[in-house]
Amino acid sequence: MARRILLIDDDDLLRAAIGDLLESGGYDVVSAGAGDDGLKLFRSARPDLVITDLTMPETDGIDILRALSAEVPRPRIVVISGGGEQLDSLTGLRRAQALGADRILEKPFRANALLEIVASVLDEREMETGDTSAA
Repeated sequence: MARRILLIDDDDLLRAAIGDLLESGGYDVVSAGAGDDGLKLFRSARPDLVITDLTMPETDGIDILRALSAEVPRPRIVVISGGGEQLDSLTGLRRAQALGADRILEKPFRANALLEIVASVLDEREMETGDTSAA
């Protein structure tokens, strides 16, 4: 069974491109274009991994990270960012990492860099839980 990834990004084109990339890597992808929608979808989709953009209107990546950190079991979270009007990407990503993001990735990134991070984070989850059903 394919591992499920929830992708949250307000950039429609980038969200579609990343979704296609992940699906070509063998993952089942569900996506949302807003943070609130992503949190609702998380509760119904129960993904193995969440990839969220950091800078989004209203509910941003930090809000998502905080909300999902309270979930049991806590999901694996990768935060991506290219910065924003009020925050450079590295500062925001470091903040996300300090708040518990499993990995951070600065935009623009290479396709294989994202796929490597996803595989690594999911492998770590399997080692922690002993779940080898995706292997």
